[in-house]
Amino acid sequence: MTNIVVLNSQTHRSLRVRPRASALHGDNQRFVPVIISEFPLLAVHCPILLSKDADTGAFYCGAMLGFDAGENLFLDGSNRYDAYRPLNLQRGPFYTSGDDLAVDLDSSRIDPAGGEPLFDAGGEPTPYLQSIMALMRELKPGLERTKIFIETLMKLKLVGSLNINVGFDDGTKRDVTGLYTIDKDVLRGLPDAEVLDLFRRGYLHLIYLLIGSVNQVAVLAQKKNQRFLQGSGALAKSAG
Repeated sequence: MTNIVVLNSQTHRSLRVRPRASALHGDNQRFVPVIISEFPLLAVHCPILLSKDADTGAFYCGAMLGFDAGENLFLDGSNRYDAYRPLNLQRGPFYTSGDDLAVDLDSSRIDPAGGEPLFDAGGEPTPYLQSIMALMRELKPGLERTKIFIETLMKLKLVGSLNINVGFDDGTKRDVTGLYTIDKDVLRGLPDAEVLDLFRRGYLHLIYLLIGSVNQVAVLAQKKNQRFLQGSGALAKSAG
């Protein structure tokens, strides 16, 4: 359940939020929507892929953070985040409502007893709230720019399905489906004029970041194997 209301400096003067990464508060996501301005920050850590919205069927870009539901391999047991944290995780309980900033009062991140205050004694936004406002100024238009980027990929038939099949050191396997990336054969066959247009719009760089980021699937698998190893080590110690 959510209880999203427009943020008000009088009504919500005493509101406090826990912003840090936490599985308990929603960072335990395997696939998180991202915008194109995040691609350079994400591509060095994890795969950036496309998927389809379950309700609308529309494509969106997302960062793959794990292999299993509820798994974020960049978040450890101490809630340390070992990579760039996507904006959709950083924003916590905040949303936009038209031109206004809104907050989910039912979010587990709302904690009157701790966390970051949103307003100072004079009712002015605290540095934390100012950072959220800046984040939303990037995220909201970024969603529209990302939508246009995806529409361009679709128009040029550059989106192709990707099946991920990975085996792990504990003997288990994962087959991850429903994901998409750039079809390199179609890209190579584009007319020069289309390639030049992609370059001038800044899309060619984004396309190659998408392609290169697929290599991070192997890095994710290594991180999961390390978790298995740590888990077996802990079991061995408890048995000893």
